[in-house]
Amino acid sequence: NHPSHYTTGKIEVIDFLEDQKLEGHEWNVVKYVCRARHKGNELQDLKKARFYLDRKIKLLEEGLPKS
Repeated sequence: NHPSHYTTGKIEVIDFLEDQKLEGHEWNVVKYVCRARHKGNELQDLKKARFYLDRKIKLLEEGLPKS
């Protein structure tokens, strides 16, 4: 399954994410930013990216295990 909102560049977002060995929250930030302009609701996807970034920052500030 290769949705168009994930295949707008030369490589699929998932291939980049796997190559970079990103963690869960980071994975979602990149995913939502990359697809924001292509899926139909840019603001909604950017807010989702911000949600995951804020959670990652909170975990790091609290010294909790990375996810």
